[in-house]
Amino acid sequence: MQYFISHYNKESELTFPDDITIYDTTLRDGEQTPGVCFSFDDKMEIARKLDQFKIHQIEAGFPIVSEKEKETVKAIANEGLDATILGLTRTKPGDIDAALDCDVDGIITFVGTSDIHLDHKMHITRQDAINLCETAVDYAKDHGLFVAFSAEDATRTDIEFLKRIYGKAQECGADRVHIADTTGAITPQGIDYLVRELVKDIKIDLAVHLHNDFGLAVINSITGVLAGAKAVSTTVNGIGERAGNASLEELIMAMKILYGKDYGFKTKYIKELSDLVSNASGLPIPYNKPIVGNNVFRHESGIHVDAVIEEPLCYEPYLPELVGQKRQLVLGKHSGCRAVRAKLNECELDVSDEELIEIVKQVKKSREEGKYINDQVFKDIVKKISKKE
Repeated sequence: MQYFISHYNKESELTFPDDITIYDTTLRDGEQTPGVCFSFDDKMEIARKLDQFKIHQIEAGFPIVSEKEKETVKAIANEGLDATILGLTRTKPGDIDAALDCDVDGIITFVGTSDIHLDHKMHITRQDAINLCETAVDYAKDHGLFVAFSAEDATRTDIEFLKRIYGKAQECGADRVHIADTTGAITPQGIDYLVRELVKDIKIDLAVHLHNDFGLAVINSITGVLAGAKAVSTTVNGIGERAGNASLEELIMAMKILYGKDYGFKTKYIKELSDLVSNASGLPIPYNKPIVGNNVFRHESGIHVDAVIEEPLCYEPYLPELVGQKRQLVLGKHSGCRAVRAKLNECELDVSDEELIEIVKQVKKSREEGKYINDQVFKDIVKKISKKE
């Protein structure tokens, strides 16, 4: 058995569709994290690893930003990856031309749609926004691209206007429309309502691009799919502007383990992918980060360790190997005899039962004095107590 979850999960009638698209924007929105700038080699390596993971689509960058960005996006597009390669554009023919120069398979073209964006950022009317959408989608489709139209700040946009502008994108031949929760300001109940209302009128695929300002990006993504969305945006480690985006690893594992929906992703590469992005971005992975954090499969409490040694699923919902992690038994003030005995066996050390009890006491004492019990510290304790040299 590789995992063991709550049987109550099955009580819900909600199920995932058989086919959805995960498009990863680590190389675009992830790079918009303040202070992050991936090198050419970083981007190529991350793109290859995402492809090895079997991601469906890669948003490789924003070509109009710079010549270096164009060069990188073009290299990814010509790398021969299985994933569909997308570029981000504004609703401007010049942006779309830059994407075309990169040989991408498609684009995500966006315009702000909320009144606050129209009034204070775009300085245009709602009809102007619709016209921009029409021009961009027509132009991109005329050039044979896959086209996704994204309404920036969609979750703070009047729903009737959203239906109008998405309807125009659909009329012009767009392949998909995106809900962008630009400030992470929607609740799961809100995204459920919004998606259900939109899919009543919009017949092309609907995607959700959700930010994590309130820690809800993953559950909002799940809720959106259950309500009818057919595509989800993610980033590795959940990086991105401000609090980041929906975490790729959290979303995929929740779908796979908790909802029982396996879309064919090679989850054994998750930890490698996470470490790669962490190193390239310079953003450390929090120890308690779900799925990829260093503490996710580490156990110290004696009661927990005793159970984990006998049956790991007592304190793990799934086995660490599923995501490329390894289980670690950590010695500290909460450790008991069984944990220490397991560590002794791992170090190929043998002691008597009396010595074992003394070693346990010394381990607790050393940790409470502020000393981390690594292998060398542990061996020194054993050597001091053991009568055997």
